[in-house]
Amino acid sequence: MPDDDEMREEYDFSAGVRGKYAQRFDAGSNVVVLDPDVAAEFKTRQAVNEALRDALARKRNEQAAG
Repeated sequence: MPDDDEMREEYDFSAGVRGKYAQRFDAGSNVVVLDPDVAAEFKTRQAVNEALRDALARKRNEQAAG
């Protein structure tokens, strides 16, 4: 079995274009890295999104009442 850190000889990137999809990826990505203690509480992106939406709704309600 080949070493996982090495490229195989059959891979041919001679016609590859560096960064071909970088702009498209950048436009559609918003990566946020959670601290370990927060990530331990929110196991899925759905859980994170629900918590953030709840926090935003509370903030809006406070501002409207304020």
